[in-house]
Amino acid sequence: MPEGGYGIDPAVLHAVAAEIKDVHALGCELAIVIGGGNIFRGLAGSAHGMDRASADYMGMLATVINALALQDALERASVMTRVLSAISMQQIAEPYIRRRAVRHLEKARVVIFAAGTGNPFFTTDTAASLRAVEIGARVILKATNVDGIYDADPKTSPGARKFRELSHMEVLNRHLKVMDSTAISLCMDNGLPIIVFDLHAPGNIKRAVCGEPIGTMVH
Repeated sequence: MPEGGYGIDPAVLHAVAAEIKDVHALGCELAIVIGGGNIFRGLAGSAHGMDRASADYMGMLATVINALALQDALERASVMTRVLSAISMQQIAEPYIRRRAVRHLEKARVVIFAAGTGNPFFTTDTAASLRAVEIGARVILKATNVDGIYDADPKTSPGARKFRELSHMEVLNRHLKVMDSTAISLCMDNGLPIIVFDLHAPGNIKRAVCGEPIGTMVH
């Protein structure tokens, strides 16, 4: 999203695609779950009186728009990419099939999972956890707007303390809002670690993949 704006910022899109290209060049298999809050956020719609299920479906469609934009940016950077949608849209994306997703990864394609889980009342965080477990991912990289997990919002609380490591249960017990509780529980039940880090620092995705101690590790 443009600074203080709405929609898709081509410069941000290009920068994210370049980061992903660098990581892909290492030989990593990358699957991406993308949100849609820059276009429409289901929770915001329901807060204004819209039916929650309808609002969530609109949010899922927003993620498809972002997925197609990211696919275009990646393929212009010579990175082969496939968009798999949890909601059938044969003209623009493949339907999500677990074995197909794994096969694309084996063929060194970046896979973008669009439309969340395909169900209302579930966030893209939960979609990321679900897809990660399904395809046998080794780690979830939660690329966000802050450089880790804090005990308070660092933007409004200057004295907020950053955590280097946490367990899944600590995240749940402390009600830390890094991901929703369904997503955290799914990761905990399947022994899937999460690294939370700042997307906007150049090279951070590569640092996370290479095992450098950045952000916060939940394991």
